[in-house]
Amino acid sequence: MRRPPVPVRTGNSSAKAGAHKKSFLIFCAVIKQKQLQLKYMAIATIKERFKTKADAASQEIKELLKQHGQKKIGEVTLAQIYQGMRGVTGLVSETSLLDAQEGIRFRGYSIPELREKLPPAKGGSEPLPEGLFYLMLIGDLPTQEDANEITSVLQRRSHVPNHVFDTIDALPLNTHPMTMFVIGVMALQTESNFSKEYAKGLAKKDYWSPMFDDAMDLIARLPRIAAYIYRRKYKNNEHIQPNGLLDWAGNLAHMMGFENESFKELMRLYMTIHADHEGGNVSAHTTHLVGSALSDPYLSYAAGMNGLAGPLHGLANQEVIKWIFEMEDELGTDSPTKEQISDYVQKTLSAGKVVPGYGHAVLRKTDPRFTAQMEFAKKHIPDDKLVNTVWKVYETVPSILQSLGKVKNPWPNVDAHSGALLVHYGLVEYEFYTVLFAVSRALGVMASLIWDRALGFPIERPKSVTTESVKLWLEEKEEIWEG
Repeated sequence: MRRPPVPVRTGNSSAKAGAHKKSFLIFCAVIKQKQLQLKYMAIATIKERFKTKADAASQEIKELLKQHGQKKIGEVTLAQIYQGMRGVTGLVSETSLLDAQEGIRFRGYSIPELREKLPPAKGGSEPLPEGLFYLMLIGDLPTQEDANEITSVLQRRSHVPNHVFDTIDALPLNTHPMTMFVIGVMALQTESNFSKEYAKGLAKKDYWSPMFDDAMDLIARLPRIAAYIYRRKYKNNEHIQPNGLLDWAGNLAHMMGFENESFKELMRLYMTIHADHEGGNVSAHTTHLVGSALSDPYLSYAAGMNGLAGPLHGLANQEVIKWIFEMEDELGTDSPTKEQISDYVQKTLSAGKVVPGYGHAVLRKTDPRFTAQMEFAKKHIPDDKLVNTVWKVYETVPSILQSLGKVKNPWPNVDAHSGALLVHYGLVEYEFYTVLFAVSRALGVMASLIWDRALGFPIERPKSVTTESVKLWLEEKEEIWEG
């Protein structure tokens, strides 16, 4: 078969081709510009809503301080100064408040109310964490459209630069996953909008805007970093690319390698109930403190997560699982009776140890976050042996602790249940649990950090004293001056 003759290009046809090419390039440029406009349209809308709320709140606070700034809100005892400032009211955190009877309230809403009122993912029933972030940031309950808008924004901002992965890969494989995580966040700091804008010269009233952009970028990228660490450390470095159609928590589950729909639902619930816990806990307070020095969100969040990595804060859930497995090993059964559990609890207490997952500094009833997880388990995995052991422990421990007469809160907290749920779905690498906690906690501390800058909060600088000055004060030889 003969080929058709090749047409001979004339000068005129060449000119036409050039004109077509130029038109095509102009068309492509217009399309790209439209795509960029669409990309930032949603985030601009959320920023505008936030700015309206922040301006009103800022004016209200100015009036409060003008009228009542010199009123004393409480007294500090010497014991509080020496014992971790417990109970000292010294922070404002708008996103959540801990109620002794109802547990954590996010902008006034309890955990049961959030599970009822926050929009779920399509086909699911658990709340989308994106909706909770909207609530903490804007102060209003989101519609389904609002939650989806946040999801869309996070999807478009989720790209992680290659140097972040290279930095994580440079660490020995036996590095703790929280160390990898924080180092990965620090590597992301090169992308900080706030640092770049501040270096150029930025008016104080505008600090919140690049902080907002950094916070959104950081939240969007954390699931990718967390999943990368999980697959690198525990799954032979076999990574899974993100699914741009999934919600924030669902995509985290996907990238970790868990495609079970009920596990994705668990991640949505987990990310919601761990997102915030007032402003005075170590991770939230540290993020606020470092941010008060105008450190950008990457630096501030990394500092807070170094606090979360401590055994008195974010490691508690793995301690619960460890304790249960040690009990089962000693008893020789994975289905202990309540009588066997009772004997083991008594033995634990007699050895001067605590039952991990029980007790809370503020709560005086069962943590609603524990209850939410128990309800999830009853719906999805009611026959799981480890979960049933957790429930038997719940039926056994409080009465024993109450009988001691020394425990103010004998009831379980959030950590008493979360590990058992993760183990059921195959997430048995306990060291990684705190990384999940860290991803979730970003929602609360980032929303708070944006508010800190919008309200113009100053650098945090409490007064400290020496023991010698305290002794002289007690002897009425010196005053301890404020300021």
